[in-house]
Amino acid sequence: MSKYIIALDQGTTSSRAVIYDENGIVKSFAQKPLTQHYPRPGWVEHDPEEIIKTLFEALSEAFKKSGVKRSDIAAVGITNQRETSVVWEKDSGRSIYNAIVWQCRRTADTCEELKKDGMGAYIQEKTGLLIDAYFSATKFKWILDNVGGAKSAVEKANLLCGTIESWIVYNLTKGRVHVSDYSNASRTMLFDIDRLEWDELLLKSLGIPEGMLPYPVCGSEKVGEIAAGICGIEALEGVPVCALIGDQPSALFGQGCFEKGQAKNTYGTGCFMLMNTGSDSVRSKCGLVTSVGWSVAGNTSYALEGSVFNAGSVVQWLRDEMGLINSSAECESVALSVKDNAGVYFVPAFNGLGAPYWDMYARGIITGLTRGSGKAHIVRAALESMAYQSADLMLGMQKDSSIKISELRVDGGACVNNFIMQLQSDITDTVINRPVNIETTSAGAAYLAGLSCGLYGSFDEIQKLRITERIFVPSAESIRTKDCFEQWHNAVNRAKSS
Repeated sequence: MSKYIIALDQGTTSSRAVIYDENGIVKSFAQKPLTQHYPRPGWVEHDPEEIIKTLFEALSEAFKKSGVKRSDIAAVGITNQRETSVVWEKDSGRSIYNAIVWQCRRTADTCEELKKDGMGAYIQEKTGLLIDAYFSATKFKWILDNVGGAKSAVEKANLLCGTIESWIVYNLTKGRVHVSDYSNASRTMLFDIDRLEWDELLLKSLGIPEGMLPYPVCGSEKVGEIAAGICGIEALEGVPVCALIGDQPSALFGQGCFEKGQAKNTYGTGCFMLMNTGSDSVRSKCGLVTSVGWSVAGNTSYALEGSVFNAGSVVQWLRDEMGLINSSAECESVALSVKDNAGVYFVPAFNGLGAPYWDMYARGIITGLTRGSGKAHIVRAALESMAYQSADLMLGMQKDSSIKISELRVDGGACVNNFIMQLQSDITDTVINRPVNIETTSAGAAYLAGLSCGLYGSFDEIQKLRITERIFVPSAESIRTKDCFEQWHNAVNRAKSS
């Protein structure tokens, strides 16, 4: 029996391919950076062709490094940055414009119009989301409204659109398959998450023909096969694509959060906290959103989610734009070189504030600077902002669900920072559980593909693959950090647009 799964993980800043064995151990890995384009302030784009190029290069490299045979590979699972939107020609397969990235704020005015039209309540009830430029619907609309020839191509039924997993599958299968899984579809602001289908009224309101959209699928099933000649590796022809899932629910799955009330937080470019709410699609009253987590064997699990737009990206800003650090790894030692933040607070609203504030026009702010403030205080305040923002999400999540989160499972690049993890535990009075494998996003896609192709027989079997590396528990500092949390909220109020 085949014993390996290929996980393709297409993220905001890079494309990765990971080959896992049946025990959840990485056999080989390859990663390629992805260029960020900022054509105007608040606008963020990716080149769709570069997305495919880097992903296929990573796939080719990982496969060659692994030394495994085609007969050893059971399936491919795909996970991806969500909300990022692509429109392409059906006949040529070429994108008609750059992918508009989830962080992009260009459609804020369109979102305001939807709010004025009284669409907010309907959109939350049907899609589980709040009206924001973060989601895909207004990005699709912008491309159709602003790219020359798009309207005539729509009339000729020659345009397709989708989020990144749709774009990947279309290219992997050379145009034979156009699908989106429920988790990604639920982030478009066009998808009825209870009926699991596109919403006709929302499509009409935004002028998006349903024929452009991918067919919704459950995400843990075979949707197609790798076509001949992909990456120049003929050996991969016919490998089944058996899982599609957005990056954050994939991390929830990879963390083994299969039970109602279990939660995880990913510290990546942004921070994304999700709580499994089981078969209940809970609507938030605290500024969170509701999405499909996954659907396996006809059983759909939902998640409450809070999104922080800037987390790891703040560290990149400190390094690349400000020159305050030489490397991301340096952050922790610089932060710990001072005893506290000296009253300095950093609200990294570079492209607005996400949950629970949802202020598209908020902008970044550093408060509390004095003549005695140094770079270490600013770096420390930047790291603290990740924990403060995540604590805001947890408070709302517990209130919406009426469930106390006793343990938060963590992953993503910044979770290796012990300073942030301890602060997170102190602020929230919660146990923080960090696994050995912090790349849980790719693991989730691999496990779902393994379930689909029969490599794994149950969730319990997958749960046993997760190994804890370290536990953080609230310390004596927790009382002081709660006072700091109050000061953080004062800074947030100053960063808001109104």
